[in-house]
Amino acid sequence: MKLDKVIQNAQMICDAIASVIDIDVTIVDETLMRIAGTGRYQESIGENVSDHSAFSYAIKTGSEFIIENPGDHLACKMCDCKNKCSEHAEVCCPIKWENETIGVIGLIAFEKTQRDHIIENQKNLLQFLNRMAELIASKVNEQEAVEEMALLAKELEIVVDAIDSGFIAIRNDGKVIRANHKILKMVDKERLESLSDLLDPKEVEIVLNAKRALSNRSYRFNAEERGLYDVSLIQIGAEIKGYVITFRTIEDVINTVNEVLLDVVTTRFEHIIGHSDALCQAKAMAGKVAGSTSTVLILGESGTGKELFARAIHQASQRQKKPFVAVNCAAIPEQLLESELFGYEEGAFTGAKKGGKPGKFQLANKGTLFLDEIGDMPLHLQAKLLRVLQENQVERLGGKTPIAIDVRIIAATNQDLELKVDEGAFRKDLYYRLNVIPITVPPLRNRKEDIPELVWTMVRRASQKLGKSIGSIEETCFDHLNRYDWPGNVRELENTIEYAVNMCDDHTLRMQCLPKKLQKKHDGEMSDVIQHRIESKVEQLEFEEAPLKASQKTVFEFETLAELEKRSIIAALEYYRPYKKSAEKAAKVLGISRAKLYRKIAEYKLNEANDDEK
Repeated sequence: MKLDKVIQNAQMICDAIASVIDIDVTIVDETLMRIAGTGRYQESIGENVSDHSAFSYAIKTGSEFIIENPGDHLACKMCDCKNKCSEHAEVCCPIKWENETIGVIGLIAFEKTQRDHIIENQKNLLQFLNRMAELIASKVNEQEAVEEMALLAKELEIVVDAIDSGFIAIRNDGKVIRANHKILKMVDKERLESLSDLLDPKEVEIVLNAKRALSNRSYRFNAEERGLYDVSLIQIGAEIKGYVITFRTIEDVINTVNEVLLDVVTTRFEHIIGHSDALCQAKAMAGKVAGSTSTVLILGESGTGKELFARAIHQASQRQKKPFVAVNCAAIPEQLLESELFGYEEGAFTGAKKGGKPGKFQLANKGTLFLDEIGDMPLHLQAKLLRVLQENQVERLGGKTPIAIDVRIIAATNQDLELKVDEGAFRKDLYYRLNVIPITVPPLRNRKEDIPELVWTMVRRASQKLGKSIGSIEETCFDHLNRYDWPGNVRELENTIEYAVNMCDDHTLRMQCLPKKLQKKHDGEMSDVIQHRIESKVEQLEFEEAPLKASQKTVFEFETLAELEKRSIIAALEYYRPYKKSAEKAAKVLGISRAKLYRKIAEYKLNEANDDEK
């Protein structure tokens, strides 16, 4: 606590004491600076007294005392002026707060009559000075409390102004007692007098008469400024003293919704698995255009990962911290798609929500809107979409005021849009508007070198999801997966791997874990190879056994069944040479036991077998 905070009060108290007892009074703080005084001390206010003075002794000891004979008291022993002191008597009374000495009140008698008065009234005088000291200390405490309150009020004001929502505090009668900068900007006013300056009379009545907290009530200041407001009570005990109301713009509400519900997955280009030339070219092009604002059209078959590319482009753009909103134009019924995209006003149609509903364009404001399966969009909506893209404004169903938007469009389709344009099923002007930067995502059959990396990633993901621990994959599995054409692309591969992980009983993914259609297709292809060889020989024999119409000089060569068998065994062994348990697989496809296969190998003296089981 500092006495310099109550200098004015200290001087008034000095004047009051001097007028009562007719003796000069001075007050010194804990730094020995004179902060108040009367008579001959008035000219030295603001100066420091000696560190060896009686005031310094009083502050150090924290005791009150009266000096009847200056120079003889302990407080005078070190005084610089004890040999030339003009004082006849002195009284020192410490000013304390919570046992801490923060200053001293001093009475100084410069005349004998004043000295006699001090000595005659010592007890009463000390009691009086103690009361004055307590009064000064209480003034200091009050001043510090006032300063703390002022500081708290300033801190609260700064905090309130820093809130990214409109804020007002009102009394019970609706009079505004505080408003932050945000709300003043929202209504474009320098100050607010009453709640009626913000809300219509019906809403004002609801707020003042509800006597309870309210949340998510809609407001509308003008054609463009609208949103939701919440009401909290200022309550002391059971008595309501006023209300605090916070206002959130529709954009703030949308951003909150987006943070909670939208684009919960962050996708970057490095998350798109694969290093094939075709995929790398697509990623390189997408990365090159990510930083621009141009519209992108992603082409590719179903299941190739077009949305992954769209999300990666958004994440690599300057809009990465803003919403990414995806709409599947084929998944939403035609009659609902318009309201989903553009939103609607209250009362626009039967069943419309109170307050209306923002569309996907508004939800994606400042961010990216991904229009998947754009080729399935109805023609009448294509015209409205084109207008939005051209004017950067959207108009809700039932609305009359256009709403400005800033949205980057990324569209995707698995259809031939040029063909649809020729057929009249897609607007030519919209096609050219969307087809600014076309990017083609390659199908999986054109990048089969990516399958091992994809499979391992999917196995780890599915294992974690299903609580499995798969650490190895049989080579035959990869052979089966590589031979398949994957019409469903990466999505089909992912489903296949999840099925296989479900079917796996140990830590190794085997051929029998794969769906039956893949196993049958592979076995059928192998059987076809051997069957083709046998059929070729049979056709040759049948031709050679036909009636001879050619010259009798024609020479026909026949092949024995043993030769056919030998050739089939060689073909099977050759095919399965790279695999583990190759002899077992070859025996299976030939329809004989492994032991019999070994006997045939020995019989025909074949050394090509690569049997890992020996």
